[in-house]
Amino acid sequence: MASSQPLTSSVQPTDVYGGDEVSAIILDPGYSSVRAGFAGEDAPKSFISSYYGFHNDRQIFGDDDTHNPLPGMEIRNPMSKDGVVEDWDVAKSLWHYSITSRLVPMKQTDPRTNGLNDDTKDMDVEMEGTEEEEKPLEEHPLLMTETAWNPSKNREKSIEIAMEEWGCPAFWLQRNSVLAAFAAGKATALVVDVGATITSVVCIHDGLILKKSIQKSPLAGNWVSSQIRALWNTSEPKIDLIPHFMIAAKTPVDAGAPAQATYQKFENITDSFRTREEERVLTEFKESVVQVWPGPGRLSSPNPAGTTNVDYVKAQPGRVFEFPNGANQMWNVERMNVVEGLWDEKAAIPIPGEPAVTKGQTIPEMIKASVNAVDMDLRAALLQNVVVTGGTTLINGFTDRLNQELLNMYPGTRIKINAAGLTTERRFGSWIGGSILGSLGTFHQMWISKKEYEEFGAGVVEKRCK
Repeated sequence: MASSQPLTSSVQPTDVYGGDEVSAIILDPGYSSVRAGFAGEDAPKSFISSYYGFHNDRQIFGDDDTHNPLPGMEIRNPMSKDGVVEDWDVAKSLWHYSITSRLVPMKQTDPRTNGLNDDTKDMDVEMEGTEEEEKPLEEHPLLMTETAWNPSKNREKSIEIAMEEWGCPAFWLQRNSVLAAFAAGKATALVVDVGATITSVVCIHDGLILKKSIQKSPLAGNWVSSQIRALWNTSEPKIDLIPHFMIAAKTPVDAGAPAQATYQKFENITDSFRTREEERVLTEFKESVVQVWPGPGRLSSPNPAGTTNVDYVKAQPGRVFEFPNGANQMWNVERMNVVEGLWDEKAAIPIPGEPAVTKGQTIPEMIKASVNAVDMDLRAALLQNVVVTGGTTLINGFTDRLNQELLNMYPGTRIKINAAGLTTERRFGSWIGGSILGSLGTFHQMWISKKEYEEFGAGVVEKRCK
């Protein structure tokens, strides 16, 4: 009789990963930011910049502190421009910070044993033992994202950190482009991901990446910023890029008039800190002023009226941008020129000291190369499921232009673009896909358990996470 009664919550099994008892944590690291949160939620609770400050031999994480103009502080990043980890010690600390600062509080230790009430003479001896006990993730399975080109040794390092150093009970590693497709409700898709430092085009079939189709290029958000910088350096008169932290006060001035501002002086500001602060201004310009020529045709091509599209844009009203020092200026066709190089290599503004943009690095050519690398029978299904993700795709007019370019390349083919309307969904596409996957009941059996890891070692991630 007793056996047929339902189990109360106190005796229900608590080792069901991702069940009601335990929430999985989704960690989505990238070059510009680290996103972390619980499975089943619609946006990451923790959003931390991947850039960190290095000052007096200590690492400083989090936006608030890294924007402080401390003398001699260097700004660094543990990721390579390809989105692959380069500095594991820092990456591990950064990811741990992103989880413990917002999601899982550090466990409070027993005041009798935490050493805070001890005589300071005995401190050094005791510290090693307390470090071992503090593993705030030992109750949470961890689902982590990775790029489609992440090398095997990095994949194995990820599971080692999760299992051995953080004590996670279960782990899974999933490609971010597959998760972006899942977030759009697709198992088969052509994923166009334009992030901060890399643009990638990947074909996915039934939730698996088609390795031959992987195309990537450095023409992404930071490249657009460098195009804006080149535009400002070559404009007449040349625009001085003065970041926010240097402005003490400013007076409003008319458009085109010289700035009237008082500046703050700081000692020993490093080049890396200054560059990062200048990037903030470039990002503001990118988000509020820059627009992609939506089509039809390229920006430089003629239109039916007998003029070029450039002439048409010049006749339209421009947009004003106010610089941190109060100077403001109207931007017309230039705001489209800075992103035209993503589509047309001839339109890219030359950047001193950097190689010229090649045709193969543009988005249309990457899509063509990616689609041509897969089986003929799959191409129609892929072009009907084009998933657009990544923060840079939020530039005004991006999806319209992508649609035009696809129609030009594949006339007569049915093209359907899936681009989330909400800003958060587009920026956090792969995280949201991970959140959906980690909360599915059917996914519970997929996790790599601690026991499995101990039995097969780090190589298990290569066998299981395809």
